[in-house]
Amino acid sequence: MVHRANKRSDGLHGGLILTASNNDRLNSWLLALEERHLANLTFSEVTRALRALSSTYVERRHALKRGAALDSAGKRAAFALFYGPLHLLTVRHIVAAIDARVSGGVIVDLGCGTGTAGAGWALEQGTEVRVSGLDRHRVAVEEARWTYSQLDVRGSARHGDAARMHVPAHATAVLAAYLLNEVDDATRVRIWTTLRAAADRGAQVLVVEPISRALTPWW
Repeated sequence: MVHRANKRSDGLHGGLILTASNNDRLNSWLLALEERHLANLTFSEVTRALRALSSTYVERRHALKRGAALDSAGKRAAFALFYGPLHLLTVRHIVAAIDARVSGGVIVDLGCGTGTAGAGWALEQGTEVRVSGLDRHRVAVEEARWTYSQLDVRGSARHGDAARMHVPAHATAVLAAYLLNEVDDATRVRIWTTLRAAADRGAQVLVVEPISRALTPWW
């Protein structure tokens, strides 16, 4: 089983299987991801879904508001297997590079998706923190809860609208990763106002998005 999973990782994870001993949790999580999402799908089915998912992000971004990124089992598997690990590692490295550490408390992850971005921040912490995820897609909330459990991250996720979210006063950090690019202008303004208010109260705010002008003209 492990041998087969490692072979598949070369294609979907792009060589993300890690070797350092302190990354055992990540290695175990990557293998568990494959067992979870390839149980009822073939590798070729997931790669086809990944191509369709990538096309949605690049060419049909308007469909993201309708949940097009997660509207089939294949796309959900492709997102979890490909984008999930990339988001986790990207946020983890950003946090390390800018030393965005928080002293305990709660990291609120707006539009948490499968939970990997918030988990990446939590894993980079040298102290105990809790992640509170919020997403409007129920299937994403379920996956985020599974992610936290697999990575031993203290976290919870619930269904809700990031544009209507009031960040609690006890939150020490707020994360908006790969979120602002997927909403309309009015929603973006509401979320941005929420982020500014949290920053004014002293919370650290981290926004992570691609910076390509073609994909994110709002930058």
